[in-house]
Amino acid sequence: MEVFMGKAWKSLIIAASIALVGAVAFASGGPGMTADEALKLMMDGNKRYVENQMQAQKLSDPARRQSLTRSQKPYAIVLSCSDSRVPPEIIFDKGLGEIFVIRVAGNIPDPLVLGSIEYAAEHLGSPLIMVLGHERCGAVTATVESKGKPEGNIGAIVKTISPAVKQAKKEYKGNDKSQLVEKAADINIRMVSAGIIKDSPVIRHLVKEGKVKIVNAKYDLDDGKVTLMK
Repeated sequence: MEVFMGKAWKSLIIAASIALVGAVAFASGGPGMTADEALKLMMDGNKRYVENQMQAQKLSDPARRQSLTRSQKPYAIVLSCSDSRVPPEIIFDKGLGEIFVIRVAGNIPDPLVLGSIEYAAEHLGSPLIMVLGHERCGAVTATVESKGKPEGNIGAIVKTISPAVKQAKKEYKGNDKSQLVEKAADINIRMVSAGIIKDSPVIRHLVKEGKVKIVNAKYDLDDGKVTLMK
């Protein structure tokens, strides 16, 4: 009986090890992962985060770190706001090597940001690009409230977001500033997404070839949920 139980435990350990290796390989991207598969991993991770069932610590241990010393293959690129309440690795429950994150106030692109996105898409093979905005964005709020020329380099951020605010004022006729901010944040996300394709021949080509997919999303500060935008 003892011998039988020993063999049984050994079989279970081997099976678990194989499953873990497979899971890690899949989480790392692996050859042939599609954008839809990558998006599912992202949204599944956010679901775990919302439900307080996070697992990413398993993919951030010393063994995982060592496995990534020579290469990386992130399956998703996330352009998100720098807001301290919206760290993509946490809200999507991701470990080392899973997502390639670019953060800037207002989740807006410039040549350096576009170059970073191009690098991950073209050279690292990431099939998914997510433009991630969030509720009550400070950069969007500052743009809505701006009067005259903002001080310092913040003016560059306001200038980039201003077209979204202008469009939001055309579409929203109410007097609730918070609603105007959310409307502008939504439009800004869509404009950024369209701008990536417009201003990056590399990404435009990859999207046209079906090798890369761009999605828009927004994070809810209250419940932690990420919602995909149409």
